[in-house]
Formats: sequence, C-alpha cells, structure tokens
Amino acid sequence: MNGAWDKRQGSAAEAAALSLKIPFNEPTVLHRLSQRIEHYLEPLPQDRRIVVVCVGTDRSTGDSLGPIVGTFLHRENSTLFDLYGTLDEPVHAMNLGDTLLKIMRTSKHPYVIAIDACLGQVSSVGCIQLGSGPVRPGAGVNKELPPVGDIHMTGIVNVGGFMEYFVLQNTRLNLVMKMADIIAQSLMRAIQNVRNAESVIPYAMPD
Repeated sequence: MNGAWDKRQGSAAEAAALSLKIPFNEPTVLHRLSQRIEHYLEPLPQDRRIVVVCVGTDRSTGDSLGPIVGTFLHRENSTLFDLYGTLDEPVHAMNLGDTLLKIMRTSKHPYVIAIDACLGQVSSVGCIQLGSGPVRPGAGVNKELPPVGDIHMTGIVNVGGFMEYFVLQNTRLNLVMKMADIIAQSLMRAIQNVRNAESVIPYAMPD
C-alpha cells in the first residue's frame, strides 16, 4: 500500500488555495472547516464512497485524537460514509497496512479522508489543518508507515522537535477532546451537505 496516495491530481497552487490552518477555538472554525471540506467533496460523483480513516491509539493522550474523532462519528450511526478507527477499534501502526488493504478490497475507488494528530511549533498548538493529499502517520516519531488519504485533517496537539513520544504521552486530554469535537462536527456537516442527507444534530461536547 505504500504510495497508494502519493500521486495527486491538480496543481500545487490549487492544493494551497484549498488548504486551511485554523485554531480550534476560532469563533468561525466550524463554518470554515465544513465549507472547505465541502469544496473537496462537491466534485465527487454521488456513487463514489467516502471513507474516513481516523489514525491513532488510545494508549497515548496526544495520539488519541484520531480514535476520539472516530468515536464521535460512530455515534452518529451515519450511512453516508465508511468509518475506520475508533477508541474500541483503533487504526494504528500495527494494523494500518491491513486496514488500507481492506478499504481497497471493499470499496471501489474510495475517497479517503484521513484524520491524525501531529506535533508542531508552539504557536500552532491547538490548530486544525485541512489539506489535499495524504497524511503520513508516524512521521513525527520517525516511523515508516503508508501514506493515507485523498485529503487529510490533522490536529496539532503539542510541540514537536524533542522527545516526541514523551510529549504525546503528556498532552492535555482536554485539548484533544475539544479539537476532536470540532473535527467530527465539521466532517458530519460537510458530508451531510454534499450528500443531501437529512439534517441531524451534530454531536456536541457537554458544557
């Protein structure tokens, strides 16, 4: 599966124009993220299956962003997309390759949205990134894993550059939960809009 998402259609300029990086607590974050996701999804044929792959593990607070997003989405019980990666059944380094093979065997030409946590600069912690092309799981901790996704959403959960495993283990769960909630809501809103689904109330974090 290595290289399955390496070659992207469209120019670098188009990809840059659609990319977005925004703090999770920006007042317009839900609207801006869901609108930008819709721009990616609108050109897809209605019969092209959308697949959401939430990468990460619940054994590390920082790296649990993906599985938490997956769990929030799973609660919606939506038939508009296929979902891989929850707290119950995480998609991580040990089973990522097998998961991607399963997706390719069960869906014809799926459109994959990859969700993952990442580390970054101090000023970027708490930002959610949306962009064209695959995410490369494990890159921040020097792991060689297959690239995933036609588009990706990543949450910058902590500072990178030093003792990455320790940093991920000591990331605040409160931040991860809030970012996961925003990502899940924006995905549900966008997918429902482009697939003409009946509107439902998105999952919301308790006060």
